[in-house]
This record gives sequence, C-alpha cells and structure tokens, in this order.
Amino acid sequence: MNEAIRPGPESPPQGQQMGSRSPELSVVVPTFNERANVTVLYRRLEATLAGIAWEVVFVDDNSPDGTWDVVRALARRDSRVRCIRRIGRRGLSGACIEGILASSAPYAAVIDADLQHDETQLPRMLSLLMSGQAELVVGSRYIEGYKSEGFNNQRAGASALATEVAKQVLRVEIADPMSGFFMIRRDRFEELAPKLSVHGFKILLDVVASAHGTLRAVEVPYTFGARQHGESKLDSMVALDFIGLVLAKLTNDIVSLRFILFAMVGGIGLVVHLSTLFLALELFNVPFAEAQAAGALVAMTSNFILNNFLTYRDQRLKGFAIVRGLIAFYIVCSVGLLANVGVAFSVYDQEPIWWLAGLAGALMGVVWNYAMSGLFVWRKK
Repeated sequence: MNEAIRPGPESPPQGQQMGSRSPELSVVVPTFNERANVTVLYRRLEATLAGIAWEVVFVDDNSPDGTWDVVRALARRDSRVRCIRRIGRRGLSGACIEGILASSAPYAAVIDADLQHDETQLPRMLSLLMSGQAELVVGSRYIEGYKSEGFNNQRAGASALATEVAKQVLRVEIADPMSGFFMIRRDRFEELAPKLSVHGFKILLDVVASAHGTLRAVEVPYTFGARQHGESKLDSMVALDFIGLVLAKLTNDIVSLRFILFAMVGGIGLVVHLSTLFLALELFNVPFAEAQAAGALVAMTSNFILNNFLTYRDQRLKGFAIVRGLIAFYIVCSVGLLANVGVAFSVYDQEPIWWLAGLAGALMGVVWNYAMSGLFVWRKK
C-alpha cells in the first residue's frame, strides 16, 4: 500500500496520507476548455503546497474539450482532487461560489486554470490568514513588486479603468478589486454568499463590495504569467456585465444583476428601435405604422440576441431552441408592450405628466418582459 502512494510521476505523493487529514486550504479552480492546463496546475500545487493539508476543487462548466474528464482521472489517483461538473449553467462567479461552498477547509483560494496566476504565493497568503492578520488576501497587480508577463496594454488599460470606477463608485478600498486571484476565510465567505451574484466574472469585486468595508484585507504582489492554453473567461460583453454589477451593488442588491442587465439590453433595444424607425421613414419612405412595426421587430430581435449572450449566458439557448425561444420572446414582449401602454395611460389619467406616465409604462414593460422571459424563454432546466 505504501508503495502505491509513493511519490512518482504516475502516483501523486501523499494523496491518501493527506486525505486522512482535514484540509487546511481548499483551492478552487473554475475551468472552461482548460484540458491542457489542469494537470500542469495540479503538479504546481503539489510542489508549492508540500507540507500543507490541501485539496483542489475544479469547477468545470461542462467544457466541450472534456476538461472534467481529465480532472476526474486525477481525482481517481489523488483524493485531494475533486471535480464539480456543471450542466446547463455557466459563469466564473457562480463557479467560484459553488466551489468555495462545496469546499471543506477553513480557508479557500481562487485561482485561474490558465497558469497566469502565481501559485507560489499561496503559502504566504495562507500564513497571513492563519495568523489573523487578514480575512482576505488579494493577489494584486497594483502594488509594488507586481510583474506581468501576459497582460497586454489593452487588457491592462481596461482593467485599470474598471478598477478606478469600482473604487470611486462603490468606495472599494483595496488596490485591485478586479483581481481573480485571492484567498479568504471560508466562514467570512459563507456570511457574504447570500448577497453575491452567480452571474458575471468579477467575484472579488462582488465580495468586497458586499462586505461594505468589514473584511480585513491584505494585498500581495505576484507575477502574472503568460497564458499557456485554453481560452479567456472574458468575452465582448464583459463591460456591460461589469456595469451591471456596479449598479446592482449601488442598490444594495435590492435589484438583481440579471434584472439590471436585462434592463440595459432593453435600453439598447430602444436605440435600435428608434434608429430603425428613422431609417424606414427617411430613407425608404415607409408609412409610419409599418415603420414602427419594423422598428419593434428589429429591436425585439436584437434584445433577444443580446439577452441570450449576456443576461442569460448561463442558460444560453442553442440550435433549434433559439428559434423556439425567439418566438416565445416575441410573444412575451408583445404582451409587455400592451402592459406598458396600459399602465402609462392609467398613470396619465391620474397625473397628466407625460414623462412620469412614460416612465411608469416602461418600468411595467421591462418587469413583465423580465419575469415572463425567465418563465417561458430561458427556463431553468
């Protein structure tokens, strides 16, 4: 038996021995198409965390490349490796939340699988938490000692802008609230978990903003490495996602991030509607009724596409489901338009202020569309 768990390239060292001890540290790794990286990261953690009772929880969003299968192969050889395979939902924040809540250690770290974060800082971060100096330790890109090997100027500029917005608007005091590399006391995370959004990518910003300054935080510099394999968790919609999170936190989470994103998409749809109406009237001399109908149709279609790729990205429709969903969305929005007009007229009868009536109608319309879309278009599987 001892021979089977002896260190070596085919048998991970201490897997069974460390499994008999309660882990001190859980490392949570959200993954999507990281098949080529997970074994490398596992080996790095194994070397870095020697002497520490640890576990690693890979949370995979059903990667098409079978990342989860590689993780399970590792788990069969080492009991410190665990795999959560998520079906029908996606998103880095949700993956991190599920991973931390499923962990068993008093301290939890979040690190990307793309090998860009510096895992050698984990023992130092753990020491800061265990000593009581901090409840949250952040791998920071904006303090002395940080080095970058894989952060291009465009990403760096966008990150710096988002960081400044978060610090000014949400009064976040840490230097790098946009970091994806951090470690936290699990009991403190569990206190904050009910306030966190499972949508989006900026889990640390959500944690810090939700804590309202009650988390004792320390930041440590690290070397940001070059991406080796896999794909970025970020996409072209991340800016809207970030704005939505900021707005949600400004309302103290009274309004959900998903609703704010849905409303923002609706605002874009209004611009699309008016633009289509203008083009139909001015360039093609289409009668107003037909032009208005065309504007509504184009706006509803654009809203559906944006909501499918942004607001409901974790329940994204594919294949024939897109056609079914689009038809259902047309029906929902048509009824929403009637609700919009009905409420607007009712308010105007009581108080003949055009902008108040229009605002009330628009709010009714977006609430109706949001509620019914969740029930009939992007239904939970």
